[in-house]
Amino acid sequence: MPSETVTPAADSDDAVAPRPTSVLDELQWRGLVALSTDERALATTLADGPVTLYCGFDPTAPSLHFGNLVQLIVLRIMQRAGHRVICLVGGSTGLIGDPKPTSERVLKSREQTAEWVAGIERQVRPFLDFEGENPAILVNNLDWTEPISALDFLRDIGKYFRVNTMLRKDAVAARLNSDEGISYTEFSYQILQGLDYLELFRSYGCTLQTGGQDQWGNLVAGVDLIRKAEGASVHVLATPLITDSHGVKFGKSEGNAVWLSAELTSPYAFFQYWLNVEDASVIQLLRVFTDRGAREVEALERATRERPQAREAHRVLAADVTTLVHGAAAAEAAATASAALFGRAEIEQVDEPTLVAALSEAGLVDAAPGTSIAELLLQSGLTTSLSEARRTVNEGGANVNNRRVSDPNWSPDSADLLHGRYLVLRRGKRQVAGVRLTG
Repeated sequence: MPSETVTPAADSDDAVAPRPTSVLDELQWRGLVALSTDERALATTLADGPVTLYCGFDPTAPSLHFGNLVQLIVLRIMQRAGHRVICLVGGSTGLIGDPKPTSERVLKSREQTAEWVAGIERQVRPFLDFEGENPAILVNNLDWTEPISALDFLRDIGKYFRVNTMLRKDAVAARLNSDEGISYTEFSYQILQGLDYLELFRSYGCTLQTGGQDQWGNLVAGVDLIRKAEGASVHVLATPLITDSHGVKFGKSEGNAVWLSAELTSPYAFFQYWLNVEDASVIQLLRVFTDRGAREVEALERATRERPQAREAHRVLAADVTTLVHGAAAAEAAATASAALFGRAEIEQVDEPTLVAALSEAGLVDAAPGTSIAELLLQSGLTTSLSEARRTVNEGGANVNNRRVSDPNWSPDSADLLHGRYLVLRRGKRQVAGVRLTG
């Protein structure tokens, strides 16, 4: 789990964890500080007045994902504390690719990269305030990288980098020790990221860069470049990898990345991901990903200890993060669908896109009109044989759209269909599947 700076509250309701007194205290309390170049100096700088900071997002996919959300949370907290935030989208670094420890990235075309840059620019806007008294700034590093000639890049920037230092970066070292090796293109990535920090330092007075701790080598490249080129000291703050109680990174659902795009991860699937996190991690995730303060988190921690079956903290986490990423309406629809599938809300209240997303997660199969409930149970995978399906119905364990069916030969008519073609099947209290009637 991320590094902790607060001792969990004791069992007594009167026990109160220390309250954050500065923005750095808050980041530490939320478990968002893993490394920094000089934490004491950074604390002094932040306390002395507003600083300008930035975080970069490379267009390596059509959407941001779970890991990027951590960085957006940090920017939100810093902007809320009065600091000036710059959100950088990597139009140039995205063309090169940050080295992976395992293999060379497949370079994307300029057109593909530009399309993804535009998508990410749209995606980050809801997380930050770009219109208020302290507006966030959105920049694209292609704007200052593309005009530089190769000779100017090597003479004016490359001269400050030492190859022996570059070779020590974790990803680079791993690739050098592999059969595949590393191309000069990816080897140069850290120079480009250092150039970003230098440009923002010169143009905006930016003195703090944030990012994940797995990017530490790239992050400090800019610190070294600014020191050598400008004789100035600047800062880096790295967030920890968010892992579960077994040390496994969060951010995967059924083996796939949890995307911030509704097209790649539906709001319902996104909501369910947070609703189903392990009990051991839910409180820390509340600290990291929500705006809930210490008292609220402590109350939810007590509720989790005393009434774990109620899953109150999980529901708050799922609702808050889904609201942040997809909006209140989508979060409410996802919560309603989640409850409706298990008979705790009216299934008819669920809109069609949310219902389809929910049934797709549960398992959605096609069936022909006139198919009996026993056959539907078998086709949906809720039973393994027709005799088992009939027995389930006869014993009162089969529900269609939250209504019990008692006749194994019953088949739905048009009045039973949700949105004209869907059925929600449930066996017992917990096994759910969806049916779409076709033909």
